[in-house]
This record gives sequence, structure tokens and C-alpha cells, in this order.
Amino acid sequence: MNAMRFATRRGMSVGLLGLAAAWMVLVPAAPRSAARWIDDLCTSALGRPMFASAPAPAGSAARPATIVKPLSCEPLPNVPGKSQTTVMVEFPPLAYSPAHRHPGSVTAVVVEGTVRSQLNGTPPQDYQAGQSFFEPPGTLHVFAENPDPTRTAKLLAFFVTDENCGPLTVYEK
Repeated sequence: MNAMRFATRRGMSVGLLGLAAAWMVLVPAAPRSAARWIDDLCTSALGRPMFASAPAPAGSAARPATIVKPLSCEPLPNVPGKSQTTVMVEFPPLAYSPAHRHPGSVTAVVVEGTVRSQLNGTPPQDYQAGQSFFEPPGTLHVFAENPDPTRTAKLLAFFVTDENCGPLTVYEK
């Protein structure tokens, strides 16, 4: 039984690698970053762009923006109509993310540095490496920032959403 599972997983992995290689060879385009490639793959597989462009927050022209790197996106086979996406969010020193919402549930785990975050109706809170927070679907995320002027902060965000629900992050105007 275990040999059968291994062979099935190995076959699926080889098939996915072949599909990815064929996609990269056959699609005429300029060279892509790995993050852009995953974003393109997720857009075509799940029928939605992953992220909308963040507007520049008022009075924050001098603050750097966060850098979002998609790591994976998969339909959830045991939960029809749902998908799970994982991204790494890098906060350069003093980086800022303005008010936004997510259509699905988000669990964020800080893996480096400190991330200050505020959800609607709660006070701002600092999260250190190893700590996590949860955002229910549609909750206003008032802001997120790296308060450190010299060190980068990073977090892993795990999204669970309906497939084809539109962008994973929608910024307030």
C-alpha cells in the first residue's frame, strides 16, 4: 500500500514538473521571476489574480512597501470549491501595508523580525518571530508595518478561499 502511494505521488510530481517545464518553454514571454511564474500559474489554475495593486497610503510616500512572494496555490481536494495559497510577505525596514481586506481566512506567522498589525476593532499589536495572528474573511486589516528602522521582517500568510473569488488582497480606497 505504501509503495502504491509513493508511486502515485512520484508520478504526480513528475507530471507537475513536466507541465511546468512545458509551460515555461511553450509560453512566449520575457523571463519571469519565480514569484511571477507562480502568480501566473495560480491565475490560470484558479481563475483569479492573486493580488490587487496597493495604493500609496496618504503621507507614506517615503515608506517602503511590502514585497509579496507567492509560494504555492492548490485547490483543496477534500473541500470542493476551496483553495489554499501560501505567500511570504517581506517587510523591509519601516515598510508599510495600507488598509485592506481578504475574501478568505488568513493565518499569518511571523518568521523574522517584528510585524505591527491592527485589525478593525482591536488595538495595534506587535508580533515577534514565532507568533501568529488570524484574520477572518472580509475583516478590515487597518494596517501592517515593520516598526524597525534597520532590520527586515517576514511573515508567512496562509489563505483559504473560494476558488475564483478574485484577488486575495483588496486594498481600501
